[in-house]
Amino acid sequence: MADDILIVDDEEPIRASLGGVLEDEGYAVRQAASGEEALDALDRDKPSLMFLDIWLPGLDGLAVLDRVVAKYPDLPVIMISGHGAVETAVAAIKKGAFDFIEKPLSLEKVLVAVKNALERARLKRENEYLRENLGQGHPSDLTGRSKAVELLRRQIAQVAPTDAWVLVTGQNGTGKEIVARLIHAGSKRAGRPLIAVNCAAIPEELIESELFGHEKGAFTGADRPQAGKFELADGGALFLDEIGDMSLKTQAKILRILQEQTFERVGGRKSIRVDARIIAATNKDLAAEIKAGRFREDLYYRLKVFPIEAPPLAERREDIELLLDDFLRSLARERGLAPPRFTPGAAAVLKQYPWPGNVRELKNFAERMFILHPGGEIGRDALPAEYLQPGAPRTALPDEAGDINDFKAAKAHFETAFLQAKLARYGGNVSRLAEAVGLERSHLHRKLKSLGISFSEDKAEGS
Repeated sequence: MADDILIVDDEEPIRASLGGVLEDEGYAVRQAASGEEALDALDRDKPSLMFLDIWLPGLDGLAVLDRVVAKYPDLPVIMISGHGAVETAVAAIKKGAFDFIEKPLSLEKVLVAVKNALERARLKRENEYLRENLGQGHPSDLTGRSKAVELLRRQIAQVAPTDAWVLVTGQNGTGKEIVARLIHAGSKRAGRPLIAVNCAAIPEELIESELFGHEKGAFTGADRPQAGKFELADGGALFLDEIGDMSLKTQAKILRILQEQTFERVGGRKSIRVDARIIAATNKDLAAEIKAGRFREDLYYRLKVFPIEAPPLAERREDIELLLDDFLRSLARERGLAPPRFTPGAAAVLKQYPWPGNVRELKNFAERMFILHPGGEIGRDALPAEYLQPGAPRTALPDEAGDINDFKAAKAHFETAFLQAKLARYGGNVSRLAEAVGLERSHLHRKLKSLGISFSEDKAEGS
């Protein structure tokens, strides 16, 4: 279900342009032209995020913000204004706004702010839920009875109360981030934030500012000082996801900070000391990355105080039915419908499927089946064709696609099949595809055209 964003601005062109950008990114958008209209909309159906103009007729933005914070403290609010001033921005942040963006709105700033605000709200909700579960004596949100999951639960319970740094490894979709949150939720730092950083998603030129923060004037566009992720994690924990994708240059800086627990903001001279527990995760074999010269051995051993491996779904097949049941019941509660049921024959087939996307793929599959068969019974014949052929590759590899002997032709064939499948998965959204495969959007745009892969120009250009 798409996140719902409410835009509050008395200028219709602003609402329309901002709404169009957000809808292109897959968000559901509602609009309000005044503070009073916005409060009515909130009472009817609270959104996931709110853009709020400061200068509104009648009830102004700061007055609306006061009421929103009092009544909906968990709702992230991004303030916008064409009359930006440092004092106004500071006042809005102190009152509880998540961020402040000046008009004319920068597309890049808007999308980054939305992503960060929604992620912060999600982490807060999940941390509260996980702390509650741990407090009741359930050291995980990991459904299953398999030996692999039981071992994972024991490891989390052992390391959570300590301050030890943890390195979580495992394939994509195995729940490494859930493991990190569970460790934090069971620690003495649980009352402080767990700050997550996806090291693979941040461009190399921005990662220092993202991690260490920057001072005003440090670079073009740095119009005010900003704390980095390390600072925000002080007293809590920092989750460095996809640490194996970090460049050697950044690895060296991270190592220095981990050793000294001090750093300077970009453009700053003041030494800042932090106390943050480090939890890192990767889907790569770091020992192999070290041999290939792509990862620092000293950083590896600094992080690997307590290693944990999140098991792939193929190693916990006995948990598949339990997980499916959990996902379907959760969807049924959200939508007020009865959950569908798999027949024994269908369940047996699903247990044999390799699930290359692991639990993440299983969850997506459950939602797909819920949409197709709400409240009904799902037999073997109702399963999508790809799940009826256990072990079959999702996309044909070059050496399986005819007599291709030329390396360039094989490479183009693989890239075409890979990108077509991924583009379908992300609903044609080129920006999301670019983030998922680690390419710049403009580079991916050219690649799609060169391979003759059709896509929506609006989706690509408006993302």
